[in-house]
Amino acid sequence: MSRLRRYTWWTVVAGGVVVGVGTAADLFAHDRGVPTSVLLAVAVAVVITQHARYMRQAMIGMGRGDGPLWEHLATFAVALVAWAVTSGGDGFMPAWAMLPALVVAHVGAVLPARSRWPVVTVMAVLSVGVGGLFGGDDAGPAMLMAGAMIVALVFADLAQLWIWDLALKQEESRRTAEALAVAEERLRFAADLHDIQGHHLQAIALKGELAQRLIGRDDELARKHAGEVAELARTALRETREVVQGYRRASLGTEITNAVGVLRAAGIETTVEGDAAGVPPPLQPLFGALVREGTTNVLRHSRARHCAVLIDVLDGQVCVRLRNDGVPADFAGADEEGAGLAGLRERFATVGGRVEVGPAGPEEFELVGKAGVGR
Repeated sequence: MSRLRRYTWWTVVAGGVVVGVGTAADLFAHDRGVPTSVLLAVAVAVVITQHARYMRQAMIGMGRGDGPLWEHLATFAVALVAWAVTSGGDGFMPAWAMLPALVVAHVGAVLPARSRWPVVTVMAVLSVGVGGLFGGDDAGPAMLMAGAMIVALVFADLAQLWIWDLALKQEESRRTAEALAVAEERLRFAADLHDIQGHHLQAIALKGELAQRLIGRDDELARKHAGEVAELARTALRETREVVQGYRRASLGTEITNAVGVLRAAGIETTVEGDAAGVPPPLQPLFGALVREGTTNVLRHSRARHCAVLIDVLDGQVCVRLRNDGVPADFAGADEEGAGLAGLRERFATVGGRVEVGPAGPEEFELVGKAGVGR
């Protein structure tokens, strides 16, 4: 924003420099007398300073319509006097016609829209009238010059403010986009963390229960499950750290391998149909999250004996299904969705995909994810 403020200041001052140089050259080129020259120089300084001041205020958001009415009227009176003195004599009339035109332009810029054009019209008529009244033989050119300068500068200042408003809106949009990107990244992080922690904690709880039941009956197998619990805990810790560091990019094949191992350890016969490697790389983490969530739900909400993972890829469009039996008759399906499925729906929606859940037969349940590259 500091760069925009500097741009504001220098674009406003640039017009004043042009007027100042032109009027200074005119004062040196024509012998108007010391008092008149000094007064004209003061008039130029006052008008340029006021124009730069009010345009800068309007552009940096200090408010439009600021400034007492007497201040605008006084500045306009100074500009009219200078224009009256110079309009009928030899000199560089465009520079002097700019004085009342600059005041009309910045007054029109800072006024509210409802009162802008009536005030600008009155001030423009006065400026043109002064040129005609004091222009003498040059009354026609003076009036034409005053009118042309007013029209040009009014629309130039309004166009500058319009461009400035566009720049501010673009800056605001950029900041909003940055905030949304941060929010999306936080949601992605929360979803990944939920997937990892939920999946591994469910598996740890399951294997811990198995090891507990086997103590005293099959100590060797109990020790094996206890070792797997420790390994799962270490894996969960490692993957959690990777999520925090933003490095986790698990493939669908890895997630399916993990899911099959966990489900079979729970006594659930699991089959896989289709090739996970055929899923486009950009969609691998997305469908990996689907498999993680589906595996967690099978372990948590069903008494499954069989589970199937079906992968179908056709022309870049991917469909992955997790189907299991052992669903309680009173399970309401979508009505019992938790944060995991809601998060999955949001993540699939960002790529134009969708997630479907529902019964697939008697006591069977199905979780389906569909998405495609460029869909």
